[in-house]
Amino acid sequence: MKRKHVMPFGTELRSRGTTRFRLWAPKADSVELRLSPLALSIPMTAQEGGWFEVETDSLAGAQYRFRIDCEHDVPDPASRFQPEGVHGPSEVVDPDGFDWGDDAWRGRSWEDAVIYELHVGTFSPQGTFAEVERKLDYLAELGVSAIELMPISSFPGDRNWGYDGVLPYAPSQSYGRPEDLKRLVNSAHARDLMVFLDVVYNHFGPEGNYLFLYAPQFFTERHRTPWGQAINFDGDCSRTVRDYFIHNAQYWLEEYHFDGLRLDAVHAIADDSSRDILTELAQTIRDKFADRQIHLVLENDKNAVRYLERGEDRRPRWYTAQWNDDIHHAAHVLLTRESYGYYSDYADDPADKLGRCLTEGFAFQGAPSPFRGGALRGEPSRHLAPECFISFLQNHDQVGNRACGERIACLSCAAALRAMVAVLLLAPSPPLLFMGEEFGATTPFLFFCDFSPDLAEKVRQGRREEFRNFEQFRTPDGQSRIPDPNDPATFLGSKLDWNCLNRGAHADWLRTYRALLSVRQRKIVPVLRDIAPGAARYHTLGPSAVFASWEFARGGTLELFANFGRDPVPGLSKPTGHLIYATSREDEWYGVHVPAFSAAWFLNDDRL
Repeated sequence: MKRKHVMPFGTELRSRGTTRFRLWAPKADSVELRLSPLALSIPMTAQEGGWFEVETDSLAGAQYRFRIDCEHDVPDPASRFQPEGVHGPSEVVDPDGFDWGDDAWRGRSWEDAVIYELHVGTFSPQGTFAEVERKLDYLAELGVSAIELMPISSFPGDRNWGYDGVLPYAPSQSYGRPEDLKRLVNSAHARDLMVFLDVVYNHFGPEGNYLFLYAPQFFTERHRTPWGQAINFDGDCSRTVRDYFIHNAQYWLEEYHFDGLRLDAVHAIADDSSRDILTELAQTIRDKFADRQIHLVLENDKNAVRYLERGEDRRPRWYTAQWNDDIHHAAHVLLTRESYGYYSDYADDPADKLGRCLTEGFAFQGAPSPFRGGALRGEPSRHLAPECFISFLQNHDQVGNRACGERIACLSCAAALRAMVAVLLLAPSPPLLFMGEEFGATTPFLFFCDFSPDLAEKVRQGRREEFRNFEQFRTPDGQSRIPDPNDPATFLGSKLDWNCLNRGAHADWLRTYRALLSVRQRKIVPVLRDIAPGAARYHTLGPSAVFASWEFARGGTLELFANFGRDPVPGLSKPTGHLIYATSREDEWYGVHVPAFSAAWFLNDDRL
C-alpha cells in the first residue's frame, strides 16, 4: 500500500512523470530552483499571493534549494528530508517509494492507552529510528500500547531535544532516513502498538530558520512568546501560515501513518481568531480521518478545559486528552518535599491536590496560582471523564529541566515511589512513562543541543542564569556544575544504560511495572467506559495519604487507599470491593489503617 499527503507547497511527484516545486515567498522579487550537484538554475514563475512555482521532469532523489532574489540559497520549508542538515539542500522524496504492510490498521481505543515517551537520540547507543524499531518487542512485552516520539523535525546540529526544529516536515537526518521512520511505524503496528509524535507549532528554533528572508509574514509583532515574535495565526496572510501547520499535522498522520500527535506548549500559541488554530486543526483532523482512531493530545499550562469537551458517546469533539502537569507536581511534592519554583503551588496540602487530580482532572480549575503572581489558572474539569487527563511521574520536561537532569528514583524513597507508581499506573486516567522509568533508570536526562558557537555560548549562560536563584547554584563553583548543553558529553551522558536492565533494583522495578500494567489491562481497562464522569470523590487521610473512589454508571466502585508517609494512617472505612493490587501484604488491607508507604486498589464489580 502507498501513502502520500498532497499539499499546496513543497514538492509533488505527479502521475504524468513530472515534479512540481512550489514556494510561498511574498517578500521575494524572484525565486530560482537550484539543483545540485549540477548547479543548474531554473527560474520559478511568480503567481498571485506571493507564490512561485515551476514544474520539471521527474526528479525523485534530487537535491535542491531555492535561490531568493539572486542572493540567498535556502532549503524548502516543506522539505521532506535534509540529508546534510538544516543548512544544506533539500531532497525530493517519493512517498510512493515505500510499501506499507499495515493496510488493516485503524488504531487502538484510547481506553487502552499506556504511553511510553522516548527521545530517539538517547533511547539507544546508536540513537536511530532503526534502533527504536529493534526495541518494539521489549515495549510490547512491557505492556505499553503506544510509543510517543519526542519531536523529530530537522534541527540545527546533530543533537537536540527536538523543540528547536526549523523544518517541520523533514525527519532529522541524525536519526535516519524517512523510510527508516516509516519502517518503525509499520513494525509498531504489526505488534499492536500505536505511535504518537510530538509536534511544535508554537515557534521555530533559533538557528536555521530562513523564513524571515522571504516570508516574514509567517511572524507577527502583535503577539510575543518566550521565543520572540509569535507565529502569525490571526493577522494578514495568516491563511497560508495556518495551512502550513494544518497540513503538517495531516502529513504525519497520513504519509507516515502516525496514530496521534502531542501538541507542545499550546499556551504559547497566540490567536485571536473567531475559530482559533487549535480548533480548526482538530476539526480538520476529525473530519479527514473519521475512519481511524486518531488521538490528539495537548500540553497546555492554561488548563483550558474547552478543548477537551466530549460529544456523543464520550468521543472527543476536538482533543483527546491533555498532559496533566498538576498531578505530576502534586505527586512530586509528596515524594520529594521540594517546594521551589512551580512546586510552591502544591506544597500546601499536596495529598489534597493529588486526590483532586485523580478524581476531578486538574488541581487548578480557576483558582489563583501564587507561583504566577495570583493569576487565575484553569477551568472547571470535574465533569470530564478521567481519560481526558494523562498522568505521569516523569517526562522529558520534568526530568530534563532540572539543572542536573535527575530522575525521580534518585530523589525519593523507594517504598514511597513504589506506592505512587501503583497509584498512577492503575488510576483510570491514561498513564505516561518516560523512557527508562520502567527499570528505575538512574542515568540523567539533561538539556542538550548543538548550536553554532555564538548561540551556544548564549544558551550556556542562559542555562546558568536560569538556576542562579537555587542555593546550590548561586556561586560560580555551583554554576560550573551545571552541564554545558552544547558539550557532546552532556548528550552522551543522557543515553539509557540498557546493560543494567537485569541487575538488582533495576530488574525489580521492571517486574513491578510489567505486573502493574498487566493488572491495568485485565482489571482496569474493561471498566473505564463505565466510570461515571463527575461522580468520583476523594478524602485526605492525613498530610501524605488519600482515599479515592470512582463510581460506575451501572453500579459498583473502584477504590484506592494510598499512604506516602512513614506512619500508618486511619483509613476511615474498610474497602468495599475485592483487592486487585497492593504494594504490601494482602492481610494488612482489611483493617482500619492504611500501612506506611503503601497503595491498594479494590474493585467492586460483579462482572470481573
